[in-house]
Amino acid sequence: MLYRLARLGLFQFDAEKAHDLAIQYLPKITGTPLDFAFRQRLPQREVECMGLTFKNPVGLAAGLDKNGECIEAFGAMGFGFVEVGTVTPRPQPGNDKPRMFRLVEAEGIINRMGFNNLGVDNLVENVKRANFDGVLGINIGKNKDTPIEEGNQDYIICMEKVYEHAGYIAVNISSPNTPGLRSMQYGEALDSLLSELKEKQQELAAKHGKYVPVALKIAPDLDDHEIEQICESLLKYDIDGVIATNTTLDRSMVSDLKHGQESGGLSGRPVQLRSTEVVKRLSELLKGEIPIIGVGGIDSYVSAKEKMQAGASLVQVYSGFIYHGPKLVADIVKNI
Repeated sequence: MLYRLARLGLFQFDAEKAHDLAIQYLPKITGTPLDFAFRQRLPQREVECMGLTFKNPVGLAAGLDKNGECIEAFGAMGFGFVEVGTVTPRPQPGNDKPRMFRLVEAEGIINRMGFNNLGVDNLVENVKRANFDGVLGINIGKNKDTPIEEGNQDYIICMEKVYEHAGYIAVNISSPNTPGLRSMQYGEALDSLLSELKEKQQELAAKHGKYVPVALKIAPDLDDHEIEQICESLLKYDIDGVIATNTTLDRSMVSDLKHGQESGGLSGRPVQLRSTEVVKRLSELLKGEIPIIGVGGIDSYVSAKEKMQAGASLVQVYSGFIYHGPKLVADIVKNI
């Protein structure tokens, strides 16, 4: 009920303004009597994945808390893990506004944010201050003005800076909003990136005395052959996990809706089926050798369970959380 009222107020603003207001005020009320509005005590539902113990299998997907400003607030809501970012080596403003649109009838969101963030150094300082007893994922990307052929270095820079502070590191090469980025999902470009990341991971593990898993986040807009190639590369370079999926460019489900033809990545219920199909295909190809984190259109216990039955060990929510609030986390955790 409380979230319904909060949503009613927030949805009076455009999508990005509502997001900014939430990120601004959540840290101010966390730890005060006012956080009764979202604080939840949820049962333990431990999951072992990527060599880590997750207190429950429900996580917050990257993109909502780009700069790691609300980690404690999301922890209070009961998330078993929180993924912050995407963060880049240098701060960048992202794409021109408006760049985020709600498709309320479809419980979807289109965004073309473009990795707007305050830079990796700012994120690290926020993470150092956070008090969170779950697993913290840090999602890394490349700056828009870094040429694709030099993109690997941006990921290495971010990895070096976040490594000792991360529970796991997510590598985002699948956002549709940074020109050319998705080309890094294929062939020699992917092999080159994964090879360098694996080498750096081993170096940093020795330096810091701990092993931090690395997961690759992929797009839903891949054909079967492309998924097969990605799986071959994941296995070849012993990558620790795969996150499926990012947002889609497909508009077939929403083309007749207001904002349905806006450019950018579509998330929420319209990507639910395709995301689950990708999870299932990954599971068939990886045969349990690499765990899968399922994300895309999870808006209920049933849709979370579908991802798990398709082969996901963990799930993440974003758009479903925007539409349904903290109760979604509780519904999944309590019934999973």
